[in-house]
Amino acid sequence: MKVFRRVLLGIIAVVVVIIGYIGVEFFMGYQAAKEVNGSQANAPKVVKRKDIPDILQVALVGSDARSLDENGRSDSLMVGQYNQKSHDAKLVSIMRDSYVDIPGYGQDKINAAYSYGGYPLLQETLKDNFAMDVPYYVTITFQSFIDCVNEIFPKGVTIDAEKEMELDGVEIHPGVQKMDGNTLLQYARFREDEEGDFGRVRRQQQVVTALADQVKDVTSILKLPKAVGKLMGSIQTNLPQSFLVECGLDFVQGEVKEINTLAVPVEGSWDFNDNTPSGSVLELDLEQNQQAIKKFLNEE
Repeated sequence: MKVFRRVLLGIIAVVVVIIGYIGVEFFMGYQAAKEVNGSQANAPKVVKRKDIPDILQVALVGSDARSLDENGRSDSLMVGQYNQKSHDAKLVSIMRDSYVDIPGYGQDKINAAYSYGGYPLLQETLKDNFAMDVPYYVTITFQSFIDCVNEIFPKGVTIDAEKEMELDGVEIHPGVQKMDGNTLLQYARFREDEEGDFGRVRRQQQVVTALADQVKDVTSILKLPKAVGKLMGSIQTNLPQSFLVECGLDFVQGEVKEINTLAVPVEGSWDFNDNTPSGSVLELDLEQNQQAIKKFLNEE
């Protein structure tokens, strides 16, 4: 009986140490991110876990803001759909030069909506123009993206680069290679060629898919709590952190199927217009794009 008691106490002690280690490492990562990004003066109201549907849609916003207290422009804008039961994942990328009606501001590029009124205005803009009601969102700044990639993927992210490119002093050569956070960001942002936003959206989807596919292989179990803490401290969202960790584990454990993607505007549904107050834009056939999105998300 004494032996059993010792074994039981030993197991309890090990569990306590592990939980304590995870908690401390998570907190250290979270605090490190907060020191860089600052506290969120206008932090969003977090929804309750029980109110999140099995199939949810969440906007993924990459902002050029310098901190989470600023809105900045949505340099990248995607809407992800995730089925928590089937683990099906879909990703709709919306090109930043899409010329839309921003409520209260008139016609402008869609990337301006986040700058004008944060996510509430962007949510309204998505609903009015693309018939997508997206109540949840996650935003991250450029620098936070770089820091999180470097923390979670210390050996880099494997990418098959499409072509020769250079942006913000970063040179990228074609072929399979390991990219650190800054290189990966510039690869996803590059649009200084004949494809413009079309090529950039394709590369952004390539980057998201690579991150999702490789996350389960790159970080040791000892480093994972701090990496997760850093990620949680680097984003702004109205989803519970526990829920995000839960979804993240689905990717880490390999339960999520291949991510299906759609780029908006879809083929044959847009025209270039260089003569607008916003500069060169993409004028869209909204109805055609609404139908394409609806079909892709299986909402018909």
